[in-house]
Amino acid sequence: MSTTDKKVRIGVMGASGYTGADLVRLLATHPRAEVRLLTANAHAGKPLAEVYPHLGSLDLPAMIRVEEADWSELDVAFCGLPHGTTQEIIAALPTHLKVIDLSADFRLRDPQVYAQWYGHEHRAPALQPEAVYGLTEHYRDAIRGARLVACPGCYPTAALLLLRPLVAGGLIEAGDIIIDAKSGASGSGRSVKESMLFCEVAEAMHPYNIASHRHAPEIEQELSLAAGADLLVNFTAHLVPMNRGELITAYVRLDKGASAADLRGALSETYAGEPFVRVLPEGSVPGTRHVRGSNQCLLAVFADRVPGRAILVSTLDNLVKGSSGQAIQNMNLMLGLPETMGLEQQPLFP
Repeated sequence: MSTTDKKVRIGVMGASGYTGADLVRLLATHPRAEVRLLTANAHAGKPLAEVYPHLGSLDLPAMIRVEEADWSELDVAFCGLPHGTTQEIIAALPTHLKVIDLSADFRLRDPQVYAQWYGHEHRAPALQPEAVYGLTEHYRDAIRGARLVACPGCYPTAALLLLRPLVAGGLIEAGDIIIDAKSGASGSGRSVKESMLFCEVAEAMHPYNIASHRHAPEIEQELSLAAGADLLVNFTAHLVPMNRGELITAYVRLDKGASAADLRGALSETYAGEPFVRVLPEGSVPGTRHVRGSNQCLLAVFADRVPGRAILVSTLDNLVKGSSGQAIQNMNLMLGLPETMGLEQQPLFP
């Protein structure tokens, strides 16, 4: 497909959610993308512009119920449906489709672990072995040949880009990792929840799902693979009063006489030449304002004042590199297109 200018015919399930809408926004500037189908059961029959006026200039089909969708003439399906609703739908899709799932339904490689954390049995276990974990920079070759890609969660994307190379390289003690994570309110989705009301969120910050966040087993799964042994991590997520953006601070113990400079060097070597992951120079502090609206992820390393420890920082836009942007990056790989196509916009600042 990459050798011609043929348009990629795309359907987006869950177009009325934050990730679905941001996916459409990004695809609008993709030179090979043509959005032909949008589903949103709660808003079926409406134009997307009625739900998201900022997309009103785009020529898009009206949203329909997912049960009414005809996938026969499409090339790619993006699935932005709520967790637990995706497995049976994807299992019923035509096999010619490339499928990029933005939910959690295929991220956990072991269906038993999925059932433990999501409260029900996996509904498409035969498909799970086919699903490729979509952390682009670390599974690029597998993604190229995949039919079904399970995009990581936003917290795991930020955490794994930062920690996976260091665990794999034996530079930190893999059994002593503390992850302090913070995200904007869009990370909770667009459905109405009391905890997300303005008066609950504004001028405040609070942790949530303490010791029970579903992104923890996803992070542990990938770090365990990197370490070659089962790992547990301390992971706590916090909601901060901003619309989009994510920042994690990880506290680690150095291993084998390593220094903070060694960690920075290992990350710089891992991501040398990567278009979207950048390791900052010593002393430079990343912030969410440095990545807003972009597909970039910034990493930084600091020596702790506590001997033998280091403090690591990762930041990204949870709706772009943490979700829809990474999904398009994976689509590009699956279709043999330039990986950066449609994703080269610079961050918004201020």
